[in-house]
Amino acid sequence: MNRIVWLISLCTLIYSTGCKTKTTEKEEAVKYTVTSALKADTSFTKDYIAQIQSVRNIEVRAQEKGYLENIYVDEGQYVKAGQVLFRIMPKMYEAEFLKAQAEAKAAELEMLNTKMLADKNIVSKTELSIAQAKLDEAKAEMSLAQVHLSLTEIKAPFDGVIDRIRFKLGSLIDEGGLLTTLSDNKSVYAYFNVSESEYLNFKTHNNAGDKPVVSLLLANNEMHKYKGEVETIESEFDNATGNIAFRAKFPNPDMLLKHGETGKVQMTIPINNALIIPQKATYEMQDNIYVYVVDQNNVVKAKKLTIRNKMPDLYVVDSGITENDKILLEGVQNVKEDDKINYQFITPDKVISNLQLIK
Repeated sequence: MNRIVWLISLCTLIYSTGCKTKTTEKEEAVKYTVTSALKADTSFTKDYIAQIQSVRNIEVRAQEKGYLENIYVDEGQYVKAGQVLFRIMPKMYEAEFLKAQAEAKAAELEMLNTKMLADKNIVSKTELSIAQAKLDEAKAEMSLAQVHLSLTEIKAPFDGVIDRIRFKLGSLIDEGGLLTTLSDNKSVYAYFNVSESEYLNFKTHNNAGDKPVVSLLLANNEMHKYKGEVETIESEFDNATGNIAFRAKFPNPDMLLKHGETGKVQMTIPINNALIIPQKATYEMQDNIYVYVVDQNNVVKAKKLTIRNKMPDLYVVDSGITENDKILLEGVQNVKEDDKINYQFITPDKVISNLQLIK
């Protein structure tokens, strides 16, 4: 009986050893693909939330108090510079002008009469000067009355589009009352905020006077068909956000863009000596990104990465690996920490060239 048990145990041991040897040989036969990070100068396109504003956008306000007698335009209408938009009832101002005009005429007659008497030495030169001063004062009052009368007509200071009209005919308008706004949308500004580090990179890689070309992605995810230029940068950082505002100018001949719209400015950011790896060489765990680095003993070790930027199918690595590290490219999901592997090395330029992403 003991002999039978011994024989069964021996057979089991032989069978188990044989299976384990075959499994080990199979694992060792698998060859993984390994590469390294590519160090190169590159660039990427970054989106910035932008606020779109008209090059000129003003409030049109009444400059005199009175009843709104006429509205000559409609909301959304394109108007030309000098075109009359509104009229405040002018009767009172017409009367004041006529009164001032009459007083000026009377002062002129008085001055002429005094001049005639002064020429005959009947009155003194001083009286003539007083008469002349009264005439000048009357003319000034007439000019002021004429200005008040002219201000009852509100005209467009430049070509633009009328916004909502705030009052109806017959409304009593106070001096300074807001009637509408006027926007010149032939070109528009797009304001967007840039971080301090991106600002420094921008200034480092762009010469003074350069106007980098940018694109504008609209709210419907379509590109504005006209390119813009970064024209200026504000003078101060926002202490609350640590950002600084850039301003880009975009042509808008089709009048597609309106004051107050939003979009995304797309700007190309250059990076020198960037470490670039394929995204498929990474895996995520608890919101962190890792790669497997193969050491000199062919053992894989997990390394956490700090990602600087993300591009299609590629990551630009800020820290975690060097260009000399060998990283696992294929089979990331099939290995675990401290596994020993066989591999073949493919140069990073060939790997990324196959991805056809670096132009």
